[in-house]
Amino acid sequence: MAKGMGNLMKQAQQMQAKMAKMQEEVGKRTVEAAAGGGMVKVVVTGRQEVVSIDIEPEVVDPDDVEMLQDLVLAAVNQALRESQAMMTDEMSKLTGGLKIPGM
Repeated sequence: MAKGMGNLMKQAQQMQAKMAKMQEEVGKRTVEAAAGGGMVKVVVTGRQEVVSIDIEPEVVDPDDVEMLQDLVLAAVNQALRESQAMMTDEMSKLTGGLKIPGM
């Protein structure tokens, strides 16, 4: 019984190391999302950090700041969703579809 438990612990440690490596690799990748027909573009890492926001000058209207705010929010939220999906997809490949709480 102790030997079986030792193997199980070893497998768990190997899986944990693979997951950490995958998270580090995916964290370095980026996704881009756009809103307003590409007038606002946002790039987010796999760690869900916004690394850039590009706003085309023609969408900047001092009389309609709310529209620009809405476009930025839409692009950021879409980029974050894509980043989460990328991480979930990679995690699923690693775990064979097994759902791990907290991941």
